Amino acid sequence: MDNEWMADGNCAERPPGVFFPSDGVGVEIAKRICATCEVKTICLEYALRNRIDHGVWGGTSERERRRILRRRRLDREGIVVDVD
Repeated sequence: MDNEWMADGNCAERPPGVFFPSDGVGVEIAKRICATCEVKTICLEYALRNRIDHGVWGGTSERERRRILRRRRLDREGIVVDVD
């Protein structure tokens, strides 16, 4: 598995604990670090593909990734969900 992109992430020079916060404030801090990251999209896809359910990856929380996966699954199945 090619993970060389990880060295280019904004997270590479920060303690891993920053991206595994225990509260909402910590999640927002991690997401701000990810916001300008050049490998954010690759990171998000890596987390989705590997079903990583802890921490902030690609600028998304665990809950956001679950929503993305659910939306993709529903799209594949041709199920339309009205979200307001």
